[in-house]
Amino acid sequence: MTERTIRTASTLSGWRKSSYSDNQGGSCVEVLDGYPSGVPVRDSKVPHGPALLIPATGWTSFVTAVKASAFRA
Repeated sequence: MTERTIRTASTLSGWRKSSYSDNQGGSCVEVLDGYPSGVPVRDSKVPHGPALLIPATGWTSFVTAVKASAFRA
C-alpha cells in the first residue's frame, strides 16, 4: 500500500514555510524537501500532527499552476 500520510510530522526535520508567510502565527502550510517517497505537507499550527504525503509529480504540477496564477482567490 502506498504511504499517503505521516502520522507524526514532528519526527521529521527541515520543514519550511513559504517566504510569503509571516511570523505572527497565522495559517500556513509547511513542506519538507528531499523526502524519498513524495513531498510531505503539514499545517504549521499543528506541527506534531499528521502530514499529507503528496506525490512529487502532483506537487510539481501544483506549484507550476500556482506560479501561473491558475487559482482564483
